Amino acid sequence: GLGHAETLIEDYVWNRIKDDVVKTAGGWGLVQLGYRSPDDENPRGCFTLLEYKNFCPYTIDLDAYREARSQFTAEEWIDVLLGAIDYNPEGYEDWVQKHTVLTRLLPFIEPRLNMVELAPKGTGKSYLFGRVGKYGWLVSGGTLTRAKMFGDINGKTPGLIASNDFVALDEIQSINFNDPSEMQGGLKAYMESGEITVGKNRIIGGAGVILLGNIPQTEMDETRDMFQRLPDVFHESALLDRFHGFIRGRDIPRMSENLKINGWALNTEYFSEIMHLLRQPSETMIYRHVVERLVQYPSGADTRDTEAVLRLSTAYLKLLFPHVTEPTRIDKGEFKRCCLRPAVQMRTVIRQQLQAIDPLEYGGKNVAAYTLREEGQ
Repeated sequence: GLGHAETLIEDYVWNRIKDDVVKTAGGWGLVQLGYRSPDDENPRGCFTLLEYKNFCPYTIDLDAYREARSQFTAEEWIDVLLGAIDYNPEGYEDWVQKHTVLTRLLPFIEPRLNMVELAPKGTGKSYLFGRVGKYGWLVSGGTLTRAKMFGDINGKTPGLIASNDFVALDEIQSINFNDPSEMQGGLKAYMESGEITVGKNRIIGGAGVILLGNIPQTEMDETRDMFQRLPDVFHESALLDRFHGFIRGRDIPRMSENLKINGWALNTEYFSEIMHLLRQPSETMIYRHVVERLVQYPSGADTRDTEAVLRLSTAYLKLLFPHVTEPTRIDKGEFKRCCLRPAVQMRTVIRQQLQAIDPLEYGGKNVAAYTLREEGQ
């Protein structure tokens, strides 16, 4: 491809096309290129952009998207979302399978959501995190350095956490860390607060951290240490505690031909842009407020458990009920089934793994009861 060193956009051209380029989701269009002969400023010559014509087939309007969602039931909407990521909803056996697949989308739609998925091979982890949308980054094997993840010490090159919506570490068993203790410390700092200091630079990111690993079906036991197969970096309970939830990969079927979409579906790029927009602070604040109005918990509930449950519930609400911007607009039974109960279950598995890894610190400490508020509370 052509980089900035080989191309030029004249000011008069930019002023004419900038609205189409900047406002277009995905930036797809037809371009007309010219060539400028070598001169003192560009001794090798360069290509120039003469014209840009947008051919994006859609416009992004969150209000229109919310209104469209209000015309569907929850069950129908789940099928719509599966189609949007190229899956055939009729290929799944039950609601649990569908819901668990869509759980993978939560980091796409909620800032700084950290999750773990250990699942049998062939369930589509790499495809979804690597091919749906352009705002995430999939790391597959190899060596991952602190500079690559968080940024170089000079502050000249941003790290993955500062320039993506999520960073998914795929086939985590095969990823090497050149300095495991440095990476462990960096992850703990960033996953706790969303920022990290590298050298003299304070780096702030919005990316969630996702661990993806393969594990045999026979070893999928939440009460036993399932992290034994992972690199030593992830054997520390203090780091594991910073992950909000665990995706039960055993509930997702192995990919087969009948799970591939065939026919009309919601445009994947459009849906990706919608999810990206719903990450905005103003949008997150709206949905988080709804969740906080609906959910109650004991005053002694663990702070990390509470933050995890509320974050996961907020992400589910954005994904499955984007039209709900007030707590009175959702059936409490549906919210509990689709959002709150799965969020508690996801955090419970993290808590169970903490107990298996560090029984002295976490033994006997269970997730508190998160319930729905009664009317008037």
